[in-house]
Amino acid sequence: MALKLSLKPQEKVIISKAVLVNGPTATTLSVENNVPILREKDILTEEEATTYCKKIYLVIQLMYLGEVPNVELATLYGQLAAELQAAVPSTKDLISGITGDILNGKYYQALKQAQQLMQHEEELLTHASEPS
Repeated sequence: MALKLSLKPQEKVIISKAVLVNGPTATTLSVENNVPILREKDILTEEEATTYCKKIYLVIQLMYLGEVPNVELATLYGQLAAELQAAVPSTKDLISGITGDILNGKYYQALKQAQQLMQHEEELLTHASEPS
């Protein structure tokens, strides 16, 4: 079954390893085969990966897009996940779910859970910065 991808004017999308930029009007694409696809709102750059959770998301994003051999990325993910869990035990369940998806090759699902991890991190940082 084809994936219908609706793009806003000037919206970027990564399809496999190609970065595409839509023209001045909205458009709909039909992707007929199974390839990695990331919309602009889901793309995280290396410069934006400034926290542990964002770094984890970036590593999974690279796994999904096949940018670097997964053995190297899996090692990096394992280190980041272990350090994060040691520092913030409340991330255990999310990390466990992400790890399961990675082990099963479900990188897109792992990315979605990593987005939840980043939201959790943001909530913790917001509460930590509030005056008592």
